[in-house]
Amino acid sequence: MNEGRLFTDEELKAMGARTLDLLLEAIEAGDGEKAAGLAKRMYAEFLGMHDFYRDWLTDLFSHVGREFGDEALARAMEETMVRFSRRLGPRYHGKSPRRRMEILMTGLRGHLHPLKIEEDNEKFTLIPEVCASGGRQVKDGLYDEPKGLLRVKKPQPMTFNRPDFPVYCVHCYFGNSIPLNEDGSPMFICEPSTDPGHQPCRITIEKKGVWVEES
Repeated sequence: MNEGRLFTDEELKAMGARTLDLLLEAIEAGDGEKAAGLAKRMYAEFLGMHDFYRDWLTDLFSHVGREFGDEALARAMEETMVRFSRRLGPRYHGKSPRRRMEILMTGLRGHLHPLKIEEDNEKFTLIPEVCASGGRQVKDGLYDEPKGLLRVKKPQPMTFNRPDFPVYCVHCYFGNSIPLNEDGSPMFICEPSTDPGHQPCRITIEKKGVWVEES
């Protein structure tokens, strides 16, 4: 290695490679120990990116609420949630309840935390041990003063009529009204816990009759 360099060419190549590719190579080579280490590394990499963008977005909403007030915050939340949902709706249309749950879970598993899933004749219920996004922010102290994220002080619809509501969790109210089903109803309903970060929220997905069953 040339004087002044810190890495070999091989080290730089490995550093720039996708962890997934290195993991697959380790599996193909039969190196279980290396594969396990790379799997844990990939989890840590994705969780770090997940939390970075989660907290960046929440800080942005905190700025909107503090600088422009609750009404501007509500408009921003509603407009962005509606625009985002328009890309999601077509993925579910014409699918059976079973297939819709499978599609939904491919997204929710991206939060990298397990969910307890219950089913009865009318619905599915998802119960996380702790919400992987807003709940973990609260649990990790990101709303604590003096430089914490915003808590919406005034009870109002977007806070589920609760005071001091974590600003990240406000989006759940607007998500509950987005018409993703073919009949214009929301696909799922989130019920925030009475103590976010310490008690689990619940997500309910009804087996709607308007869903078209797959043959």
